[in-house]
Amino acid sequence: MPDVAVVGSGPNGLSAAVVMARAGLSVEVFEAAATIGGGTRTTELMQPDHFHDVCSAVHPMALASPFFRAFELPRRVDLLSPEVSFGSPLDGGRAALAYKSLDRTAAELGRDGAAYRRLMKPLVRHIDDVMDFTQNQLLRIPRNPLVAGVYGLRTLEQGTGMWNARFRDELAPALLSGVAAHAVSHLPSLAASGAGLMLGALGHAGGWPIPRGGSASIAEALADDIRAHGGIIHTGTPIDRLEELPASRATLLDVAPRGLLDMAGHSLPTPYRRALERFRYGNGSCKVDFILSGPVPWQAAGLSDAGTVHVGGTRAELARSENEVSAGRHPERPYVLVAQQSRFDSTRAPAGRHTLWTYCHVPSGSTRDMTSQVVAQLERFAPGFRDLVVESHAVTAAGLAEYNRNYIGGDFSAGVMDVRGLIQKPVVSPVPWRTPLLGVYLCSSSTPPGPGVTGMPGMHAARHALKDIFKLPVPDLGLS
Repeated sequence: MPDVAVVGSGPNGLSAAVVMARAGLSVEVFEAAATIGGGTRTTELMQPDHFHDVCSAVHPMALASPFFRAFELPRRVDLLSPEVSFGSPLDGGRAALAYKSLDRTAAELGRDGAAYRRLMKPLVRHIDDVMDFTQNQLLRIPRNPLVAGVYGLRTLEQGTGMWNARFRDELAPALLSGVAAHAVSHLPSLAASGAGLMLGALGHAGGWPIPRGGSASIAEALADDIRAHGGIIHTGTPIDRLEELPASRATLLDVAPRGLLDMAGHSLPTPYRRALERFRYGNGSCKVDFILSGPVPWQAAGLSDAGTVHVGGTRAELARSENEVSAGRHPERPYVLVAQQSRFDSTRAPAGRHTLWTYCHVPSGSTRDMTSQVVAQLERFAPGFRDLVVESHAVTAAGLAEYNRNYIGGDFSAGVMDVRGLIQKPVVSPVPWRTPLLGVYLCSSSTPPGPGVTGMPGMHAARHALKDIFKLPVPDLGLS
C-alpha cells in the first residue's frame, strides 16, 4: 500500500513522483501506455534507426524551469544547444535569427535591432525573476514585482494592437510572432505575447536545447531517479476510476479536467464538478514527421544552424494563419513549427539521412491531414525540399487525441491559452492543484503554470501534498 499513487507518466506526473519519492515516501506510478513519457516520447516512427520525438522536441525551459534546475537536468541528460535558438524565414531569401547572443541578434536585425534589444534586454538580464513569475500561480505576489511589471508592460505592448509601434521593418516582428504562435491562440493576444516573450528571452539567456537521443531521455532521467529512491512505475496500466488505485494517502493525477471527471465525477462536489465541465480546451495540431535524404535546403543563410524554425512568413501572415484557426478554419498557408534535431544530434538518423519534426495548428478535433500544406510552406522557403522527402508520417488532431487522453481535440496544451484560461487552471483558486477530494491533487498542464516540459505542475502539486498530508518540506532534488 504506497504512500503516494501517481496517474500518468508525462513529465508532470514523473516530476511529482520524483519529489514525493525524494521525500522518503513510497510511490507508485500508473501509466496507461506501454512506455512512459507522455509528451516526451521518442520512437522509430517509420524506419529503423530513424528516431522521432512524438510530441515535444526542443526544450527552452529545461535549463530555466525551477524544477529542472533543482533536479540538475543538464548533469543527467546531454542537452545540445544550437547557437541559433530559433529563426523565421521571409520571402526573398531573408531570415530573422535569434542567437543565444542578444547583441548578435540585434546586430543582424537591421534598423530594428536596437528596438529589439531594448525590448528583450531586461527580460534576459532578469530571466530567473521572469521564470519565477511565469512558472507559478498568477494569483500571487511575485518575488520581484518590478521585473513582473516590466514583463507585464511588454506583454501588453506585444499582445495588443500596439505590437508594431516599436518596429519599422519585417524581421524583428516576424521573429517575435513566430515564438508567440507557440501558444495556439489568435494574434495578437496577451497570452501569446507573454508566452512568446518568455520563450524568446530564454533563447538569449541559455538557448533552446535539444536532448541527445530524443526527448525520451528526459523521461528516462526522471524515471531513473524515481526508481533509485524506491518508486515503482507500472506501464500498460490504465486507470479509469480512482477506486482502481491501491489505497494511498495521496493521489496525484497527471490528467486533464475531463480525465478527473471520468475518474471521480460521481464523488466531486457539484460546484467543482460544474467548473471542470466548463473548462475550455484549445485548438489542435496536425503533426507531420519526415525522413529526408539530406538537410533542409533553406534559402536563407543561417537557418540551417537553427534548432527551431518558425515557418510562415511575415508577422501579418502568421497572424492571418493563426486567426483562421481561431475562427475554425484550416489555413492554406499555415504556421509551421519545425525542429531539425538531426542537424545537431547524430543519433537521430543514419549517416546521410535526417529526421524532421513539424506541426501546424488546426481547429479542435480536425481529421484533416495537412501534409501537403506543410510541404508547400517548406518548399516556399527551402526550394527543393520535396525532392529530399524519403517518407512522411502525419497524425491529425483527432489522432493526437487518441494518442493521449489529455490532448482533448488534439490540444496538447490541455487548455485554452488566453487570459481567462491562464487564471482558470482549472478553477480560480489560490491552490488550483488541490481538489475537493481529500488527498487528491491535479498535476497536469491544465494546472499552473500550464503547458511545456517544465515539471512545474507536478512540483507544485507535490509541494502542497507534502505540506497538507505528510507535513514534510520539499526535499533536495539534485544529484549531490
